[in-house]
Amino acid sequence: METMKRTTTCGALQKTDAGKTVTLNGWVHRKRDHGGISFINLRDRYGITQVVIDSDAPAELTAISAELRNEFCIAVEGTVRTRPDSMVNPDMPTGEIEVVAKKLNILNRSEVLPFQVDDESEAKEELRLTYRYLDLRSAGMQRRIKLRNDVAFAVREWMTGQGFYEIETPTFIKSTPEGARDYLVPSRLYPGKFYALPQSPQLYKQILMVGGFDKYFQIARCYRDEDARGDRQPEFTQIDIEMSFVSRNDILAMTEGLMGYVFKKALGKTIPPHFTRLTYEDAMERYGSDKPDLRFDMQMQDFAPYVAEGGFQAFKDALAAGEADKVAAAAKGITLAGGGVKVLVVPGKADYSRKQIEELEAQAKIYKAKGLAWMKVAGTDTVPTLEGGVAKFFAGGEPAGSAQKICAGLAAKPGDLILLVADAQRKIANIALGAVRSKLGRDLGLTGPGPDGKARFEFAWIVDFPLFEFNDEENRWEAAHHMFSMPQEKYHATLEQDPGSVLGDLYDLVLNGYELASGSIRIHDPVLQKRIFNIVGFDPADAEQKFGFLTEAFKYGAPPHGGIAPGLDRLVMLMAGETSIKEVIAFPKNSFAVSPMDKAPSEVDQKQLDELHLSIVHEPTEPPKKE
Repeated sequence: METMKRTTTCGALQKTDAGKTVTLNGWVHRKRDHGGISFINLRDRYGITQVVIDSDAPAELTAISAELRNEFCIAVEGTVRTRPDSMVNPDMPTGEIEVVAKKLNILNRSEVLPFQVDDESEAKEELRLTYRYLDLRSAGMQRRIKLRNDVAFAVREWMTGQGFYEIETPTFIKSTPEGARDYLVPSRLYPGKFYALPQSPQLYKQILMVGGFDKYFQIARCYRDEDARGDRQPEFTQIDIEMSFVSRNDILAMTEGLMGYVFKKALGKTIPPHFTRLTYEDAMERYGSDKPDLRFDMQMQDFAPYVAEGGFQAFKDALAAGEADKVAAAAKGITLAGGGVKVLVVPGKADYSRKQIEELEAQAKIYKAKGLAWMKVAGTDTVPTLEGGVAKFFAGGEPAGSAQKICAGLAAKPGDLILLVADAQRKIANIALGAVRSKLGRDLGLTGPGPDGKARFEFAWIVDFPLFEFNDEENRWEAAHHMFSMPQEKYHATLEQDPGSVLGDLYDLVLNGYELASGSIRIHDPVLQKRIFNIVGFDPADAEQKFGFLTEAFKYGAPPHGGIAPGLDRLVMLMAGETSIKEVIAFPKNSFAVSPMDKAPSEVDQKQLDELHLSIVHEPTEPPKKE
C-alpha cells in the first residue's frame, strides 16, 4: 500500500487554498452517493473536510470508494476547489471548499459500529465506556478533552508565573486515615506490609513547606476507595496548592487570580476579580447548603417569628423539641442550634399543582424532612391573603398571625407560593428546604444561560466552618475537615471547653452549586496539633504511628502555611457545561468503579499472588449497589 502522509488536517483548508494539491488522513464520518458522485466527510481531530469522488473519476478510485463505510481510516490525495455559492456550508469551518480525490487508500477498515460517532453519542453510558475509543472520536469528547488540556496548561502557566514550583509527591505512601479507605499496594520485598495510594498529597505538601519551598503546586492524581455513589471516581485529579507565611486572604486572592486566568485563557471568559463570601452559617441559613448555587436568588427565611401566634401545632412542637434538645446538649457541653421552621417564597408559582408540590415534598423527605407545608398568596398587593395548605392556621386577624404581616415580613406577593419545613434539628430544616430550592432552580430553568445565551459562572467562598462535628453514634468529636486544619486564633485558649463552637480557618470555593475547592490554614505547632488529636480522641500512640513523620517535622521550625486544592475534573466539567465528570475524563470508571473497556478490576494469576505473599479468601459477595 502506498504511503500517503498527510500534508494538512481536515480542519485547516480555506477558500485561499483552492488549486492546491493536498493529502488528508482521517476517518470516514459520513458517505453519501448522488448520481454517480460520492461525497465523503473526512474527519480528524481538527475538523471535517468534504472529499468528492467525481463521476469521471478513474474506475480504480470509484471501486475503492464503493468499499468505504463509516469509521474506515483512509488517506486521500486531491485538489482543493471552491464550492459553488449554493453549496457552501456555513456551519463548517471548511464549508467553502472541497477536495476532489485523485488517490484514495484504505489504511484500516472498521467493523459494524456499536453506535454512531456523532457530535454527542446517544448510546447508553455503559456502551460508551465499553467502546470508549469510539466515543472519544466524537466531536463533543474531542472538545472536552481539548478543554481539559487547555485548563491544565493555563494552570501551569499561571502558577509558574506566580513563582510556584511544580513538585511531584510520592504515589506509594504510608497508609494514613484521611476520611476514605485507602487503596493498598502489597510490597513484594516486605511481606505483610503495604503501600497506600494517596487520597491527596496533604502531608507531603505540608512537609514541602517545612522544607522551605514556600510555594508548591501539582496537578495531582488522587485515589479513594469509596462506595459507588453519585458522580465520584476512584481516581481523580486535583490542582494541589500550598503556600508558606500566608493568611486565609492571601490564599483566597491567589485562587481568584488563578480562576480568572484559567477562564480567560481556556474559555475567553472574563469573571469577576473577587468572589462573593458567605460564612458557613449564612450559607446554611439562606440557601440550605454549604455549596449554594448563586445563579438564582430565592433565599430561605426564618418563619419562627410567625409560629407562636399561629395555630399550626407541628411547627410549635418542632421548636419546642429543638429547645429541649438544645438544653439537654448544653448540659453535656455540646452546643446545638435548636429547632427551626424555614420558609421559601417562590415568586409567581401559586399556580403549582398539588402533584408538583408533592414532588417537591418528596425531595425534602430525601433529606429527612417530615413533610413540606405550603400556602399560596392571593388577594392584592395592599391586602394579601393566604390560601390552601396550612393557610388556615395563619390567616387570622391582628396582631401577629395575619396574612398581611406574614406576607410583608417575607416580601411575598399575590401569585407567590410559600413552602415551609420544620424540624427539631434546625440543620435538617435548612438542608431539606435547601434541596427543594435546588430542585426549583433546575425545574424553573433558573440555572440556565443568561440573557445573552451564554453560560453563567457564579463563584462563592464559604468561610468560617465549624472545626469539629459531634458523632452521636460514637459519642465523640471528630474533625469536620481534617485534623491538620488550624482553629481560628480567638479559640486557641478555650478549645477543649466547647469544641462545638470552634470555627476553623477553613474555606471552600463553590461554583454553580458544586464544591470546586477546599482548603485551610494548617496547624504548624506540634503542641496545638496534639490538642486537636486529643479532642477527637485520636490515641497518642496511634497518632505517632500514623503521623509521626509529620509531627516530627513540625519540631524543626515549621513555617505557618496553608493551601487549597481545586478539583480539576469538576472544574473542567463546569466549564464545559456538563453535569458528569465522566464527560471530561478520557477513561473513567462506571458508577460501580469498573472499567467496561478493559474489565478492570480483574483477577490475577496465582504466581503473582505468591510473589506478593497473598492468598484470596473467596466469600459470596454482591456487586456494590448504586445509590
